[in-house]
Amino acid sequence: MPEPKELLESSRVIASELVELRRQLHKIPEFALDLPRTQALLLEKLAGLGEITLGKSLTSIALLIRGGNPGPTVLLRADMDALHVTEETDLDFASTNGYMHACGHDLHMSSAVGAAKLLHEIKDTLNGDVLIWFQPGEEGHGGADVMIDEGMLEVSGSMPVASYGLHVFTWLPAGVIACKPGAMMASAGDMNVVFEGAGGHASMPWLSKDPVAPMVDAISSLQTMLNKNFDQFDPVILNVSWIRAGDPATNNVIADKASFGATVRTFSETNTSKLHAQAPKLIQAIAEGYGLKATVEFSTPTKVLMNDPAAFEVVQAVAKELVGDAGYLPMEHPIAGGEDFASICHEVPGAFVFLGACPPTLDHITAPTNHSAKAHFDDSVVPLGSALLASLALAHLG
Repeated sequence: MPEPKELLESSRVIASELVELRRQLHKIPEFALDLPRTQALLLEKLAGLGEITLGKSLTSIALLIRGGNPGPTVLLRADMDALHVTEETDLDFASTNGYMHACGHDLHMSSAVGAAKLLHEIKDTLNGDVLIWFQPGEEGHGGADVMIDEGMLEVSGSMPVASYGLHVFTWLPAGVIACKPGAMMASAGDMNVVFEGAGGHASMPWLSKDPVAPMVDAISSLQTMLNKNFDQFDPVILNVSWIRAGDPATNNVIADKASFGATVRTFSETNTSKLHAQAPKLIQAIAEGYGLKATVEFSTPTKVLMNDPAAFEVVQAVAKELVGDAGYLPMEHPIAGGEDFASICHEVPGAFVFLGACPPTLDHITAPTNHSAKAHFDDSVVPLGSALLASLALAHLG
């Protein structure tokens, strides 16, 4: 069975092919769950590498590489969807359709295709099977849950024993691998609030029920509630991202309604449940104090992404073999981004790993971050991503 370094050498042989695929994918970003052009290009590159199962209600691909010997199944996952962002880079392969692979999913897909090629070459020696998911709808559209509901975990005939995914980031230097056990990424969801008042003339506010004042009170009071009611060593983030009330062209009218929306991030299911219970009580009490009504709605949040301790140990060992101690970063804290790979880890023990992709011409501290219209990823790391994914699978199939 090849060692990680040997897989990396093999991956570098096909580096130009993988980088070209990444750039082709970057030119044709698609949004949410329906990604027909992306799926078609991937199917072209995956032809002959294994058994293909397509999604029913989304354009997913499940590639099964059957080993030559019986054994467990290992799941590798790459997300496919882009963001609704108009690209502002000067790349000659920049997208022009109002969407952008601003979170590096094009690198994830090309890395997974490379891993498939590496594993297919040695499939007869594998003691088990490798299932590779190409998943739409990671960016807030629940693609992982849809694939799970469609039975894509059982494609090989048995549930995987381990699952792995990677994510590139511009805040890490190119080629650095980072991971940690336990909580890796946050539960992420939305909270939307509407205050219903009674509009009127702004010169006589006592004859109206102004919804703006209680909205402002609620926004401020929510931060106090987080500080006083939640353990500061198990953080909760509630960041108000927009507010809306009235007409900016008319200053003498009290609005009927005022609303705001916030993103909510937690690192434990306990705090998610606690916030969902306490925030509406606080907001509605403030509204009642002003003689108004308030409605509070939460989206269904992603789960906390928990790295299984045993899977983390596999990642750490493989990473150090590939990039050495100097190229491996043991993370001290999770990050507050959300990731629906958490749903996979909820079903199959697994680990998520970060791969640095900041171009060497930029400072990773100040470079445009993931989701920026100016984000630029160094695709020379794709062969490393391929070797990393393939090595993680082989750790269970030797």
